[in-house]
Amino acid sequence: MDAARARRLAERISKIVAEMLERRVKDPRLGFVTVTETKLTADLREATVFYTVYGSPEEREQTAAALHSATGIIRTEVGRQLGLRHTPSVTFVADALPDSARRIDDLVAAAKSADAELARAREGAEWAGDPDPYRKPAEDGDWDGEDDEDDDQ
Repeated sequence: MDAARARRLAERISKIVAEMLERRVKDPRLGFVTVTETKLTADLREATVFYTVYGSPEEREQTAAALHSATGIIRTEVGRQLGLRHTPSVTFVADALPDSARRIDDLVAAAKSADAELARAREGAEWAGDPDPYRKPAEDGDWDGEDDEDDDQ
């Protein structure tokens, strides 16, 4: 199958599922759900819908159960609106992207605090050696600036 077609159908499935969750699915267990992405297999047989839920872990579990129970009516509506010969099966997967982003933010904050602590430790510190550790040519009287080969002639 054409990858561009699969991508377009996946975007359409995302919109259909989001509208269904907003308007038609009236399960009280359903929390504040956002459909983040849908991936469709190349043969258009299986659609994986990634979602995020705003709330506590208990609310996430309840939302997962509500989505699992509403899979049938959502798949029916997807098939009706897409008009494909075979309606793809719909699977809901909690998106790990927000958790990964939160972890990255925590790591960046830890790195910033470590940098700030290191900057505080550096205040008032002095170099251990000479201020200028590089070698310099000998003083003016020791070296005349000409090559030694010219003196042999």
